[in-house]
Amino acid sequence: MAIDKDLALKLYRTMVRIRVFETVTEKLFLEGKLPGFVHLYIGEEAIAAGVNANLRIDDYILSTHRGHGHTLAKGGDMKKMMAENYGKFTGYCKGKGGSMHIADFSIGMLGANGVVGGQFPISVGAGLSIKLRKTDQVVVAYFGDGAANRGTFHEAMNMASIWKLPIIFVNEDNQFASTTRKVRTLSVEHVAQRASAYNVPGVRCDGNDVIAVYEAAKEAVERARRGEGPTLMSCQTYRLKGHFIGDPEKYRTHEEVEKFWKQEPIGRFEKIAFENGWLTEEEKNAIWEEYQKEADEAVKFAEESPYPDPEEALKDVFVNPLEEGLK
Repeated sequence: MAIDKDLALKLYRTMVRIRVFETVTEKLFLEGKLPGFVHLYIGEEAIAAGVNANLRIDDYILSTHRGHGHTLAKGGDMKKMMAENYGKFTGYCKGKGGSMHIADFSIGMLGANGVVGGQFPISVGAGLSIKLRKTDQVVVAYFGDGAANRGTFHEAMNMASIWKLPIIFVNEDNQFASTTRKVRTLSVEHVAQRASAYNVPGVRCDGNDVIAVYEAAKEAVERARRGEGPTLMSCQTYRLKGHFIGDPEKYRTHEEVEKFWKQEPIGRFEKIAFENGWLTEEEKNAIWEEYQKEADEAVKFAEESPYPDPEEALKDVFVNPLEEGLK
Protein backbone atom coordinates (compact mmCIF):
# COMPACT_ATOMS: atom_id res chain seq x y z
CA MET A 1 0.00 0.00 0.00
CA ALA A 2 1.34 3.43 -0.94
CA ILE A 3 1.23 6.09 1.76
CA ASP A 4 1.48 9.82 1.20
CA LYS A 5 3.61 12.37 3.00
CA ASP A 6 0.80 13.48 5.32
CA LEU A 7 0.28 9.97 6.65
CA ALA A 8 4.02 9.33 6.83
CA LEU A 9 4.56 12.45 8.91
CA LYS A 10 1.60 11.59 11.14
CA LEU A 11 3.08 8.18 11.91
CA TYR A 12 6.56 9.61 12.41
CA ARG A 13 5.39 12.43 14.67
CA THR A 14 3.50 9.99 16.89
CA MET A 15 6.53 7.75 17.29
CA VAL A 16 8.83 10.67 18.09
CA ARG A 17 6.35 12.13 20.59
CA ILE A 18 6.25 8.81 22.43
CA ARG A 19 10.04 8.37 22.37
CA VAL A 20 10.68 11.88 23.76
CA PHE A 21 8.13 11.47 26.54
CA GLU A 22 9.55 8.11 27.57
CA THR A 23 13.16 9.33 27.43
CA VAL A 24 12.33 12.29 29.66
CA THR A 25 10.33 10.05 32.00
CA GLU A 26 13.28 7.67 32.35
CA LYS A 27 15.62 10.53 33.25
CA LEU A 28 13.19 11.87 35.86
CA PHE A 29 12.75 8.46 37.47
CA LEU A 30 16.49 7.88 37.69
CA GLU A 31 16.79 11.28 39.37
CA GLY A 32 14.36 10.08 42.03
CA LYS A 33 11.58 12.50 41.06
CA LEU A 34 8.86 9.95 40.21
CA PRO A 35 7.21 7.55 42.68
CA GLY A 36 6.29 3.91 42.11
CA PHE A 37 7.37 1.86 39.13
CA VAL A 38 7.62 2.95 35.49
CA HIS A 39 7.58 0.63 32.47
CA LEU A 40 8.89 2.24 29.28
CA TYR A 41 7.56 1.80 25.74
CA ILE A 42 10.87 2.58 24.04
CA GLY A 43 11.36 0.39 20.96
CA GLU A 44 7.66 -0.42 20.53
CA GLU A 45 6.45 2.96 19.24
CA ALA A 46 5.53 1.70 15.77
CA ILE A 47 2.72 -0.46 17.16
CA ALA A 48 0.79 2.25 18.98
CA ALA A 49 1.42 4.71 16.14
CA GLY A 50 0.40 2.32 13.36
CA VAL A 51 -2.71 0.96 15.06
CA ASN A 52 -4.05 4.22 16.49
CA ALA A 53 -3.63 6.03 13.16
CA ASN A 54 -6.64 3.98 12.00
CA LEU A 55 -8.84 4.99 14.93
CA ARG A 56 -11.31 7.81 15.45
CA ILE A 57 -11.59 9.87 18.60
CA ASP A 58 -14.73 7.92 19.61
CA ASP A 59 -13.05 4.51 19.27
CA TYR A 60 -11.84 2.85 22.46
CA ILE A 61 -8.46 1.52 23.55
CA LEU A 62 -7.45 -0.56 26.57
CA SER A 63 -3.86 -0.63 27.70
CA THR A 64 -1.32 -2.37 29.93
CA HIS A 65 1.12 -1.33 32.64
CA ARG A 66 3.33 -0.20 29.70
CA GLY A 67 0.71 2.24 28.49
CA HIS A 68 2.25 5.67 27.91
CA GLY A 69 2.68 5.06 24.18
CA HIS A 70 -0.91 3.95 23.65
CA THR A 71 -2.27 7.02 25.45
CA LEU A 72 -0.07 9.46 23.53
CA ALA A 73 -0.92 7.82 20.21
CA LYS A 74 -4.64 8.27 20.97
CA GLY A 75 -4.06 11.98 21.57
CA GLY A 76 -3.27 12.08 25.27
CA ASP A 77 -2.32 15.34 27.00
CA MET A 78 1.38 15.19 27.85
CA LYS A 79 1.01 17.63 30.77
CA LYS A 80 -1.70 15.56 32.46
CA MET A 81 0.27 12.36 31.85
CA MET A 82 3.44 13.78 33.35
CA ALA A 83 1.54 15.17 36.33
CA GLU A 84 0.06 11.72 36.90
CA ASN A 85 3.55 10.20 36.77
CA TYR A 86 4.52 12.64 39.52
CA GLY A 87 1.42 11.74 41.54
CA LYS A 88 0.12 15.29 41.32
CA PHE A 89 -3.49 16.44 41.65
CA THR A 90 -3.49 17.89 38.11
CA GLY A 91 -2.78 14.46 36.62
CA TYR A 92 -5.27 12.45 34.62
CA CYS A 93 -6.36 10.48 37.69
CA LYS A 94 -5.67 13.21 40.25
CA GLY A 95 -2.41 11.53 41.19
CA LYS A 96 -4.08 8.33 42.36
CA GLY A 97 -3.12 6.07 39.48
CA GLY A 98 0.44 6.93 38.61
CA SER A 99 2.29 5.67 35.57
CA MET A 100 0.46 2.35 35.28
CA HIS A 101 -3.14 3.57 35.47
CA ILE A 102 -3.59 6.53 33.13
CA ALA A 103 -7.02 6.97 31.54
CA ASP A 104 -8.81 9.62 29.47
CA PHE A 105 -12.40 8.76 28.58
CA SER A 106 -12.70 11.93 26.46
CA ILE A 107 -10.41 10.42 23.82
CA GLY A 108 -11.62 6.82 24.25
CA MET A 109 -8.68 5.76 26.41
CA LEU A 110 -10.53 3.51 28.88
CA GLY A 111 -7.47 2.97 31.02
CA ALA A 112 -4.15 1.29 31.46
CA ASN A 113 -4.16 -1.70 33.78
CA GLY A 114 -1.56 -2.83 36.27
CA VAL A 115 -3.20 -6.27 36.39
CA VAL A 116 -1.79 -8.48 33.64
CA GLY A 117 -4.74 -9.42 31.44
CA GLY A 118 -7.10 -7.04 33.23
CA GLN A 119 -7.91 -5.19 30.02
CA PHE A 120 -9.56 -8.16 28.30
CA PRO A 121 -12.90 -8.30 30.18
CA ILE A 122 -13.22 -4.52 29.90
CA SER A 123 -12.66 -4.69 26.13
CA VAL A 124 -15.47 -7.24 25.82
CA GLY A 125 -17.77 -4.96 27.80
CA ALA A 126 -16.89 -2.01 25.58
CA GLY A 127 -17.38 -4.12 22.46
CA LEU A 128 -20.76 -5.35 23.65
CA SER A 129 -21.78 -1.77 24.41
CA ILE A 130 -20.96 -0.79 20.84
CA LYS A 131 -22.98 -3.67 19.45
CA LEU A 132 -26.00 -2.90 21.63
CA ARG A 133 -25.87 0.78 20.69
CA LYS A 134 -25.46 -0.18 17.00
CA THR A 135 -22.60 2.21 16.26
CA ASP A 136 -19.55 1.49 14.09
CA GLN A 137 -16.98 2.16 16.81
CA VAL A 138 -14.19 -0.31 17.49
CA VAL A 139 -12.13 -1.37 20.51
CA VAL A 140 -8.40 -2.05 20.59
CA ALA A 141 -7.02 -4.13 23.45
CA TYR A 142 -3.22 -3.99 23.68
CA PHE A 143 -1.43 -6.77 25.55
CA GLY A 144 1.97 -8.39 25.96
CA ASP A 145 3.33 -11.92 25.78
CA GLY A 146 2.57 -12.72 29.42
CA ALA A 147 -1.06 -11.66 29.18
CA ALA A 148 -1.56 -14.09 26.29
CA ASN A 149 -1.35 -16.90 28.83
CA ARG A 150 -3.91 -15.50 31.25
CA GLY A 151 -7.39 -16.97 31.44
CA THR A 152 -8.98 -13.60 30.70
CA PHE A 153 -7.38 -13.62 27.24
CA HIS A 154 -9.05 -16.90 26.28
CA GLU A 155 -12.39 -15.94 27.78
CA ALA A 156 -12.38 -12.61 25.96
CA MET A 157 -11.40 -14.16 22.63
CA ASN A 158 -14.17 -16.72 22.93
CA MET A 159 -16.91 -14.23 23.81
CA ALA A 160 -15.75 -11.71 21.22
CA SER A 161 -15.89 -14.40 18.55
CA ILE A 162 -19.30 -15.75 19.55
CA TRP A 163 -20.88 -12.29 19.65
CA LYS A 164 -18.83 -10.88 16.72
CA LEU A 165 -17.69 -7.94 18.79
CA PRO A 166 -15.69 -5.14 17.09
CA ILE A 167 -12.44 -5.75 18.97
CA ILE A 168 -8.88 -5.81 17.67
CA PHE A 169 -6.66 -7.72 20.09
CA VAL A 170 -3.13 -6.38 19.56
CA ASN A 171 -0.32 -8.50 20.97
CA GLU A 172 2.90 -6.52 21.40
CA ASP A 173 5.26 -9.46 21.08
CA ASN A 174 8.35 -7.90 22.68
CA GLN A 175 9.95 -11.30 23.42
CA PHE A 176 9.60 -11.16 27.21
CA ALA A 177 6.92 -11.66 29.83
CA SER A 178 8.51 -9.55 32.56
CA THR A 179 11.92 -11.26 32.80
CA THR A 180 11.03 -14.57 31.15
CA ARG A 181 11.53 -15.26 27.46
CA LYS A 182 8.34 -16.15 25.65
CA VAL A 183 9.83 -19.43 24.34
CA ARG A 184 9.61 -20.74 27.91
CA THR A 185 5.98 -19.80 28.50
CA LEU A 186 4.18 -19.74 25.15
CA SER A 187 2.77 -22.95 23.64
CA VAL A 188 2.91 -21.55 20.10
CA GLU A 189 5.54 -19.62 18.19
CA HIS A 190 3.30 -16.60 17.64
CA VAL A 191 0.23 -15.53 19.59
CA ALA A 192 -1.69 -15.01 16.33
CA GLN A 193 -1.69 -18.79 15.86
CA ARG A 194 -4.20 -19.05 18.70
CA ALA A 195 -6.79 -17.19 16.65
CA SER A 196 -7.82 -20.37 14.83
CA ALA A 197 -9.07 -21.87 18.09
CA TYR A 198 -11.64 -19.09 18.29
CA ASN A 199 -12.52 -18.92 14.59
CA VAL A 200 -11.17 -15.40 14.09
CA PRO A 201 -8.45 -14.07 11.76
CA GLY A 202 -4.91 -14.22 13.12
CA VAL A 203 -2.49 -11.69 11.65
CA ARG A 204 1.25 -11.48 12.21
CA CYS A 205 3.25 -8.38 11.26
CA ASP A 206 6.62 -6.72 11.81
CA GLY A 207 6.00 -4.55 14.85
CA ASN A 208 9.07 -2.43 14.14
CA ASP A 209 7.72 -1.44 10.71
CA VAL A 210 5.11 1.25 11.30
CA ILE A 211 3.73 0.95 7.76
CA ALA A 212 3.25 -2.81 8.13
CA VAL A 213 1.45 -2.27 11.43
CA TYR A 214 -0.72 0.46 9.93
CA GLU A 215 -1.76 -1.74 7.00
CA ALA A 216 -2.55 -4.79 9.16
CA ALA A 217 -4.54 -2.67 11.61
CA LYS A 218 -6.41 -0.92 8.81
CA GLU A 219 -7.79 -4.20 7.53
CA ALA A 220 -8.72 -5.36 11.05
CA VAL A 221 -10.42 -2.06 11.92
CA GLU A 222 -12.41 -1.99 8.68
CA ARG A 223 -13.49 -5.58 9.27
CA ALA A 224 -14.67 -4.71 12.78
CA ARG A 225 -16.58 -1.64 11.57
CA ARG A 226 -18.42 -3.82 9.05
CA GLY A 227 -19.67 -5.96 11.91
CA GLU A 228 -17.56 -9.00 11.01
CA GLY A 229 -16.07 -9.45 14.45
CA PRO A 230 -12.67 -9.47 16.12
CA THR A 231 -9.13 -9.91 14.83
CA LEU A 232 -6.04 -11.09 16.70
CA MET A 233 -2.86 -9.25 15.68
CA SER A 234 0.63 -10.28 16.74
CA CYS A 235 3.24 -7.56 16.23
CA GLN A 236 6.85 -8.73 16.50
CA THR A 237 9.03 -6.20 18.31
CA TYR A 238 11.63 -5.97 21.09
CA ARG A 239 11.66 -4.28 24.49
CA LEU A 240 14.79 -2.13 24.33
CA LYS A 241 14.65 -1.16 28.00
CA GLY A 242 14.21 -3.40 31.02
CA HIS A 243 10.86 -4.58 32.27
CA PHE A 244 10.89 -1.54 34.53
CA ILE A 245 13.33 1.32 35.02
CA GLY A 246 16.12 -0.05 37.18
CA ASP A 247 15.67 -3.65 36.04
CA PRO A 248 19.16 -5.28 36.27
CA GLU A 249 18.33 -7.28 33.10
CA LYS A 250 20.32 -10.37 34.07
CA TYR A 251 18.15 -12.45 31.74
CA ARG A 252 19.73 -11.03 28.54
CA THR A 253 23.07 -9.76 27.29
CA HIS A 254 24.14 -6.24 26.38
CA GLU A 255 25.09 -7.53 22.93
CA GLU A 256 21.55 -8.79 22.32
CA VAL A 257 20.04 -5.43 23.21
CA GLU A 258 22.53 -3.57 21.02
CA LYS A 259 21.60 -5.81 18.10
CA PHE A 260 17.95 -4.84 18.42
CA TRP A 261 18.72 -1.15 18.86
CA LYS A 262 19.90 -1.26 15.24
CA GLN A 263 16.37 -2.36 14.24
CA GLU A 264 14.40 0.15 16.32
CA PRO A 265 11.37 1.61 14.52
CA ILE A 266 12.09 5.34 14.43
CA GLY A 267 15.54 5.21 12.84
CA ARG A 268 14.31 2.50 10.50
CA PHE A 269 11.39 4.65 9.35
CA GLU A 270 13.59 7.74 8.95
CA LYS A 271 15.64 5.96 6.28
CA ILE A 272 12.50 5.10 4.31
CA ALA A 273 11.07 8.59 4.80
CA PHE A 274 14.21 10.28 3.52
CA GLU A 275 14.36 7.98 0.48
CA ASN A 276 10.72 8.68 -0.44
CA GLY A 277 10.86 12.43 0.16
CA TRP A 278 8.41 12.26 3.06
CA LEU A 279 10.87 13.81 5.48
CA THR A 280 13.78 16.26 5.28
CA GLU A 281 16.57 16.74 7.79
CA GLU A 282 15.12 20.14 8.69
CA GLU A 283 11.64 18.66 9.28
CA LYS A 284 13.13 15.88 11.37
CA ASN A 285 15.01 18.30 13.63
CA ALA A 286 11.96 20.55 13.97
CA ILE A 287 9.74 17.64 15.01
CA TRP A 288 12.17 16.43 17.68
CA GLU A 289 12.58 19.98 19.01
CA GLU A 290 8.81 20.48 19.09
CA TYR A 291 8.20 17.43 21.23
CA GLN A 292 11.20 18.07 23.45
CA LYS A 293 9.71 21.49 24.17
CA GLU A 294 6.30 19.91 24.86
CA ALA A 295 7.91 17.42 27.26
CA ASP A 296 9.87 20.15 29.04
CA GLU A 297 6.67 22.16 29.49
CA ALA A 298 4.93 19.04 30.82
CA VAL A 299 7.66 18.56 33.41
CA LYS A 300 7.40 22.20 34.48
CA PHE A 301 3.62 21.88 34.76
CA ALA A 302 3.93 18.72 36.84
CA GLU A 303 6.59 20.07 39.18
CA GLU A 304 4.61 23.24 39.82
CA SER A 305 1.38 21.33 40.46
CA PRO A 306 0.21 20.43 43.98
CA TYR A 307 -0.02 16.98 45.46
CA PRO A 308 -3.57 15.86 46.32
CA ASP A 309 -4.81 16.49 49.85
CA PRO A 310 -5.03 13.37 52.05
CA GLU A 311 -8.83 13.64 51.99
CA GLU A 312 -8.78 13.00 48.23
CA ALA A 313 -7.99 9.34 48.90
CA LEU A 314 -11.64 8.69 49.76
CA LYS A 315 -13.09 10.64 46.83
CA ASP A 316 -14.02 9.12 43.44
CA VAL A 317 -14.31 5.72 45.10
CA PHE A 318 -18.03 5.35 45.68
CA VAL A 319 -21.02 6.58 43.68
CA ASN A 320 -24.21 7.89 45.23
CA PRO A 321 -26.95 6.42 42.96
CA LEU A 322 -29.41 9.19 43.84
CA GLU A 323 -26.95 11.97 43.06
CA GLU A 324 -25.97 10.32 39.77
CA GLY A 325 -29.59 9.77 38.77
CA LEU A 326 -29.23 5.97 38.86
CA LYS A 327 -32.28 4.35 40.40
